[in-house]
Amino acid sequence: MSSKAQAKTKAPEHDPLAIHRRGLMLVLSSPSGAGKTTISRALLEREPNLTMSISATTRAKRPGETAGVDYIFVDPTEFNLMVNRQELLEHARVFENYYGTPKAPVETALAAGKDVLFDIDWQGTQQLSENARDDLVTVFILPPSTQELERRLNTRAQDPADVVAKRMARAADEMSHYPEYQYVIVNHDIELSVRSVQAILTAERLKRERQIGLGDFVKALREGQ
Repeated sequence: MSSKAQAKTKAPEHDPLAIHRRGLMLVLSSPSGAGKTTISRALLEREPNLTMSISATTRAKRPGETAGVDYIFVDPTEFNLMVNRQELLEHARVFENYYGTPKAPVETALAAGKDVLFDIDWQGTQQLSENARDDLVTVFILPPSTQELERRLNTRAQDPADVVAKRMARAADEMSHYPEYQYVIVNHDIELSVRSVQAILTAERLKRERQIGLGDFVKALREGQ
């Protein structure tokens, strides 16, 4: 393509008819081992406008995890200070450890039109629903069977047998919260589940109320611009 043709097709830097969109908060929840972390990683690879919310936690760093990338690892005292300073959008205790979502980076991303992905449990989702309902899109991931869930937990080999047993015992309670979510996906196949979440994300991005300036855009169209 010639430089002249490129000049003709290049969009103006400040398009008066551009429709800007506020970002959304995409929540994925599931029992441990049902696949939400694998789905999250695939989404982040395929969706350039999607960024991961990094939770703060008091649990120990696992092999292969990187501080500031996978989690913000803090001691219980610092975590309590973050709660007291109201720096967290949500926080919860899970398996003897605390997890929470720092507020400032999420608000910055949403204002810039970036979508933020949350890998949190039902307790955190309830708190987000109270604090940021208009920005929230919630998806619950179910395993295809209890047997498959246990197999995945054992195959993962990240936790000792007693922890796997605790996770299985907790799974029934976690799965009972599926009616609180807007969308539910049974994770028979990772690829199909990822595409299903992408379809949800596409539809939610197009919702009228998320498109800032849509009224001005239509007004300009009616005026012949």
